[in-house]
Amino acid sequence: MSYLVINGGKKLHGNIANQTAKNSAVALLCATAMIKGVTVLSDVPEIEEVYRILELLKSIGIKVKKLGAKKYSFDAGRNLTMAKIDRVASEKTRSSLLLLGALAGREKKYKLYKSGGCKLGERTVRPHLFALEKFGVKIISRDKYYEVSNARPLRAARVVMYESGDTATVNAVMTAVLAKGKTVIKMASANYMVQDVCYFLNKAGAKITGIGTTTLAIDGVPNLRPVGDYPVMPDPIVAMTYLAAAIVTGSSLTVKNCPLEFLELELCKLEKMGQKYKITNQRQSKNGQFVVADIAITPSALHALPDKIEGRPFPGLNIDNLPLFVPILTQAKGRTLVHDWAYENRAVYHLELLKLGARITLLDPHRVWVEGPTNLTANEVICPSALRPAVNILLCMLAAPGRSVLRNNYMIDRGYENLYAVLNRAGADIKFIKE
Repeated sequence: MSYLVINGGKKLHGNIANQTAKNSAVALLCATAMIKGVTVLSDVPEIEEVYRILELLKSIGIKVKKLGAKKYSFDAGRNLTMAKIDRVASEKTRSSLLLLGALAGREKKYKLYKSGGCKLGERTVRPHLFALEKFGVKIISRDKYYEVSNARPLRAARVVMYESGDTATVNAVMTAVLAKGKTVIKMASANYMVQDVCYFLNKAGAKITGIGTTTLAIDGVPNLRPVGDYPVMPDPIVAMTYLAAAIVTGSSLTVKNCPLEFLELELCKLEKMGQKYKITNQRQSKNGQFVVADIAITPSALHALPDKIEGRPFPGLNIDNLPLFVPILTQAKGRTLVHDWAYENRAVYHLELLKLGARITLLDPHRVWVEGPTNLTANEVICPSALRPAVNILLCMLAAPGRSVLRNNYMIDRGYENLYAVLNRAGADIKFIKE
């Protein structure tokens, strides 16, 4: 067990380098199971969620080798041992669901243990099941696991996504890639992790068109070839977290290597609130598929948005960036309605910020009023069982003068790489205490 001690009220300064994308990384890791040969992924974030997926891959017989800092090779050319799948790792991360699509083309029958991750109310798996059954994949939900049986060969399909979720779309794409014939996926998520996986699979010999749109066309191929090196893209949610840290603490800070296309609406909302920022050094990402830039934040007098703020599928405001506006809104003059329609009870976790002096009114499980500006105060809080609401507490503690204690920080470590050390180098005072 561990906890954090935060001496808040400090200004941040200098530059922070954005990390690579958690959601892309776990999907790409699972996709390596589709390739019979040695594939290399680089810029893999060193986070707990990644470690759980690595444990899963090793347990089913994929040879994983660390080649250096954030660089791994994967050899899935042998027969897999699904009976030995790591149950603990599977149950700790919802990303294990991505194995449903990754294994559709090679495993005929197996069990996948039901998973955890963030506690956000009911998170239906029906979009995954409805999509994959079109290809001949049969999934029966048992009490503690899914019983999976795959048709041989997989059949191409016309799929309308029951819900345009990221992981469900990735599962459909991975299944379609090895299904003979032409598949069309409508109402697909076009979000960053879907794009990153599609570009990776195309590099491995897949034939996917429509990347970045809600309609994907996929011509099935008999097999995929090894990829010599594919760097994971930068993370727009972590970038937004650092931007929020600068804004909440009233700091001048530059966040480097931000995937610009996936932050444009967030920046537009901030601009309308009065936030000053500058975008510089636009360039291509290391994998050559995305535009990245450096974003410099300067202290600004903020006012509440005149309209509600809500997330939506790309190209809307990212559903995982929506919670990160709550700490920012505590520093904006006026009142803003935050509508988190995508999850049953994530909005409820915002009430934890009341312990730090925030003025938040819960209207229902999806909506809160946030009023500002607020002088945040130090306190001791236990992280909720959800990644973004947990990091929100840390952001507010950074702005609250005095000594705060944040417990159960594993929830944050699931998605953030060296977050406390990075913030400390920028001027924060966070101590990691291991009991």
